[in-house]
Amino acid sequence: MPLPISVIIPALNEAESIGFVVSEMPWHLIAECVVVDNGSSDGTGAVAEAAGARVIRSARGYGAACKAGSEAALPTSTILVYMDGDGSDVIADLPRMVAPIEAGDADFVIGSRMRGNREAGSMLGSQIFAAYFVSTLLRLFQGVHYTDMGPFRAIRRTSLESLHMSELTYGWNLEMQIRAAQKKLRILEVPVDYRRRVAGISKVSGDVRGSVKAAVRILEVLFRIGLSRGPG
Repeated sequence: MPLPISVIIPALNEAESIGFVVSEMPWHLIAECVVVDNGSSDGTGAVAEAAGARVIRSARGYGAACKAGSEAALPTSTILVYMDGDGSDVIADLPRMVAPIEAGDADFVIGSRMRGNREAGSMLGSQIFAAYFVSTLLRLFQGVHYTDMGPFRAIRRTSLESLHMSELTYGWNLEMQIRAAQKKLRILEVPVDYRRRVAGISKVSGDVRGSVKAAVRILEVLFRIGLSRGPG
């Protein structure tokens, strides 16, 4: 019997990979897979639906898509899982991600690419540096130790609702981690595997403009939310 889990996948122009991602879903373990079409122009939504996902649409913005997916998840789902639609996250790691929440030992679980096995070329040196840089600042100012801001994560639905998320861009993941620390949620990192994307070009690391735009937004969230006050 499927567990009360909704897998949420924000996707923008991922028609070449989203079918592969949805087809990998462990349907015996989850209640649904929600693909949030974030304004695609390549038929991403149609491909995802044909592969078995429930497709909804949202305004542009990574955080906007995550928020829309969270709100659209089945009311019976008590755990929300987020992952990317490019095939880089390994869904086989899902049982280890949700087990601590199901056991009542954690409220929020982050899949750490830094602690797992990374396929060669799956992450740029700049991404690895950013993970270490942000984790160092959060340890100093928030007293919490993270090793990554990866997209693959699971959270108890009631815990997410308590965070009052507002970030609608690439700063969503970081805002979640900062607010979780400030709310004193029980947070756990587990190692996850990470692959090179199946196809296409990353919106963040695929070109200089995208990388700079994402970095600026992440730093803005870090300084606005994370460094302005301590835990609590």
